[in-house]
Amino acid sequence: MADLATSTDATTTDETAGLRGDPMRFGVGARITAAVMSDDYVDVILGALRQADATGLVVETGDVSTYVGGSEADLLRYVTDLTAGIAASGKHAAITVHLSRGCPGEVVCDLPGGAGPRVAEVPEGRDTGRFVTAEWALYPLADDVRADVAPDHMRDIYAAIELAEENGTFHGSQHFVTRLEGDAGRVLASAFAGWVLAGRTVQHVTSHLTLSVNSPSHAGGTHE
Repeated sequence: MADLATSTDATTTDETAGLRGDPMRFGVGARITAAVMSDDYVDVILGALRQADATGLVVETGDVSTYVGGSEADLLRYVTDLTAGIAASGKHAAITVHLSRGCPGEVVCDLPGGAGPRVAEVPEGRDTGRFVTAEWALYPLADDVRADVAPDHMRDIYAAIELAEENGTFHGSQHFVTRLEGDAGRVLASAFAGWVLAGRTVQHVTSHLTLSVNSPSHAGGTHE
């Protein structure tokens, strides 16, 4: 009986590790919607989609949003490319990014207690030369202990905000959101970093980010 229990524990451990190590099985992904305030919005959006590096990702484009699945680093690269591509058009646009990892509806897992948190490296962003303003919210969705770590939603959220302060993109707290400003690559990297760090103690973490590019108020120096 002891040997059987040991074997079962080892199998469970291997399955859990496999889930955490595979971003697609763990449900790591994003949904992206772009609204371009111009008559040639189709050309702007399709052009940005074509030039975005989708290496290592699953990309499914629909009439409402584009789904992208894959590792956190590959996702950040793709979303940065897409945002930079739209910004390069010079047209005013709003880009909405919905990030999710570890959703029970996505993770194929029959293990007691679920898959647990996925520890991933914080992806490095890149400067794009494109200024954006953004409103960002982070949602660690857990109320029980995973991997012997008690979740604390505000602890994870405050840690993410502190990180944004450190890299210079934090620009204040507003109703229900944190305002970020700066280079598009740095703003996106801030949001992704908070999402990934919260996911080290919480299995299911989502995040919403809405970016404004080429806004007339940016040119006027007033900012939105």
